[in-house]
Amino acid sequence: MLFSYLAHRRACFDKRREREERIASLPRAYHEPLSPQEKRLLSRPISSIIHAVQTSSLSPVDVLLAYGKRAIQAQAQTNCLTEVMIGEAEKWARTAIRSGPLAGVPVSLKDMIGVKGYDSSLGYSAFTNAPVPNDAPIVRLLHDAGAIPFVKTNVPLTLYSYETTNDVFGVTENPHKRGYSPGGSSGGESALLAFGGSRIGIGTDVAGSVRVPSHYSGVYAIKSSTQRFPKTGSTATVPGQEGVAGVQSPMAKTLEDLETFWRAVFQMKPWDYDHSVINLPWREVHLPLDRPIRWGVLWDDGVVAPSPACLRALKMVTDVLARHGHEIVTLWEQFPDFFHLVSNRTARNSPRPYEGLQIASQLLFADGGKLFSKPFHTFETIPAGITTALRALRLPRFVKKIYAWYLRYIRRDPVYAGLVENFHEKTIQECYKLVAQREDYRVRWFTVWRSVQTRGSSGDNGVDFILTVPNALPAVPHGGMRHGWKACGYAVLFNVLDYSAGVMPITRVNKITDKLPSSFRARNAIERDNYSMYNAEAMDGLPVGVQVVGRRLDEERVLEGMKLIHGLMADAGLTYQGIPL
Repeated sequence: MLFSYLAHRRACFDKRREREERIASLPRAYHEPLSPQEKRLLSRPISSIIHAVQTSSLSPVDVLLAYGKRAIQAQAQTNCLTEVMIGEAEKWARTAIRSGPLAGVPVSLKDMIGVKGYDSSLGYSAFTNAPVPNDAPIVRLLHDAGAIPFVKTNVPLTLYSYETTNDVFGVTENPHKRGYSPGGSSGGESALLAFGGSRIGIGTDVAGSVRVPSHYSGVYAIKSSTQRFPKTGSTATVPGQEGVAGVQSPMAKTLEDLETFWRAVFQMKPWDYDHSVINLPWREVHLPLDRPIRWGVLWDDGVVAPSPACLRALKMVTDVLARHGHEIVTLWEQFPDFFHLVSNRTARNSPRPYEGLQIASQLLFADGGKLFSKPFHTFETIPAGITTALRALRLPRFVKKIYAWYLRYIRRDPVYAGLVENFHEKTIQECYKLVAQREDYRVRWFTVWRSVQTRGSSGDNGVDFILTVPNALPAVPHGGMRHGWKACGYAVLFNVLDYSAGVMPITRVNKITDKLPSSFRARNAIERDNYSMYNAEAMDGLPVGVQVVGRRLDEERVLEGMKLIHGLMADAGLTYQGIPL
């Protein structure tokens, strides 16, 4: 035990020192303030940078210098970096393919994405000092496209958290307000992007891990469906977990940059780099002009109602859409009285969002947390939510059954009871049964798109998009995942369904208008614990986003929906403003 602890402390010390030495050893220019010219360069969309590099009016080395400087500043303010590859990236910049569709663009990577010669430790001290032998397919694609991978970014230990903290690299701060999470598990990416130290990053998402950080930090992302974006070549904490399959997906400082990057990746034919990507080229999508676009709004997942700040952001979007002739229909969850509009059989079969959370929680922890906890060293700091989850998983099943009975019949809390009673390690047969439930759930959700599972529809059945919040709260304070891990329903739902889903920033928390009403009463223990963290005055200024959801493999349409909202908000004078340089 003692030797395990000492090895852990030594690995953490060595890794932080390595990061500091890599930064300190960079040429003096990287440590100087940004020049006016560099600030202008950092403000340019990547399409402008690509064109300038392709026409030889801008050098990739100069681009890297500007972004390297800003990334180092972001590290000093937020502690967002893990592997600093800028020294080697200078060599890549000098030999970058200037005719590529991403010519000269620096790209940041979540720590788990493999880059030859660098660790992918994921914040585990046991995984340090183990450089990966090969580039991941997405990294090879980036090099061939002329891009320059230059830093890797921090993640939470286990990757199962919306906070980004580990003993190896430390706590990552929200770039808008210290003391708050930038999100997770792609929290280092969101912090770097929001601060302006990168314009394009690649994260991963298994339960909201690119979308919630984008919401917390005020950046843009589209979670792809499985098999659409390169995935292999990354280190995983639960390898082989396919019940709720994770994906790699891009994140960006602006929506324009996000579109440019998606198109560039598909110009490179990613299926030629990664066997897991299907041969489906980027499609030009045009939203319907002969009828109103129908937006199905999920106002409440039945577990934790959106906080006043998040609800206001959602209403801002629905209001501006409605003013421009779009149709807003309400998905059923918030309106149990709606069930009289459909047959009793339909009501019973309606796929409640809560059911998706039940399925996801069991599949994601089907091994009892054994795989992601196996590499833990003695006294290694475990994220607050994971500590709680592991304790629950290790309780005898009969104890959980008794506790669930108490919650359901004494505390009148069937929501929490329904999660507690089945939260245990699964047998192979139980896993098969859960996958069958997931598939049946997907079939029933299919009716949301095609039949009258909505309230307020005035004509043709179904919806074009689903609109909801990415999470019930804005960024939580450090330690908030002790309770917050149970409230991931708005995000993990679309991983279970394997839908394409984008997040975009809309506004910021306002300490006056977003106060919690004195009349608020929590409906269940999960809602109570999460709302104990909500404080509009303390959270004032934190970003708040919305989530735009399409069907499976519908990334192009989701992007068009986000562009529509972005344009209408801009026309209304409601453009979100990020952190200035």
